[in-house]
Amino acid sequence: MNELEYTRHIDTIIDRIEKARIKVSEHHIVKIVAVSKYNTAEDVAELYHIGQRAFGENRVQDLVAKQAALEELPLEWHYIGSLQRNKINALIKADPSLFQSLDSIELANALQRRLADKASTMDCLLQINSAHEETKSGVAPEQALETFAYIRNNCPNINLKGVMSIGAHTDDQALIKASFETTYKIYKQLENVSICSMGMSGDFELAIECGSNMIRLGSVMFPKEL
Repeated sequence: MNELEYTRHIDTIIDRIEKARIKVSEHHIVKIVAVSKYNTAEDVAELYHIGQRAFGENRVQDLVAKQAALEELPLEWHYIGSLQRNKINALIKADPSLFQSLDSIELANALQRRLADKASTMDCLLQINSAHEETKSGVAPEQALETFAYIRNNCPNINLKGVMSIGAHTDDQALIKASFETTYKIYKQLENVSICSMGMSGDFELAIECGSNMIRLGSVMFPKEL
């Protein structure tokens, strides 16, 4: 599609976000992170030129490569994938605006040691496995508050800004909604947080209605055709 068609397509996505946002409150703000993991640096640049600024990658090597290819653009990079211990130094060097998928105390401790060694800090979200799914990373909802407190008290180089979760992997809208509500309830019990990251291309409207203020959109932001 040409730039005009692409702009119109993105406008339809924004309109859907607006309708969901207004159901919560006229004052509810929702940030879009465009997930570019299956797309090229050129695709990112194209979306940047029609107004998108925040982008997410789920592999450290792809994040680094796209940062280098697009270093002339003032982009906000988020890391949203699982982090292997041997990639921690590379992620610290990449210095993303936000690491959304801090999924365990063990990873937090490892990240804290490396950050301290390098006199660095990192803004992070605690990933919650709100649907108790074996195929997903994240802390169990029952352990989320305790885990959050541990990281905040024992990992001074990690700045916890809030929480992230992935909606239940099912077609049952009630179960998806329940998983979002579980995460949002935890978010509301935390102090000094600002981000509740929930919702992807297939469920972002429901996530917003459940309180999400950050959504991670991949395929709908990078359509191959109208």
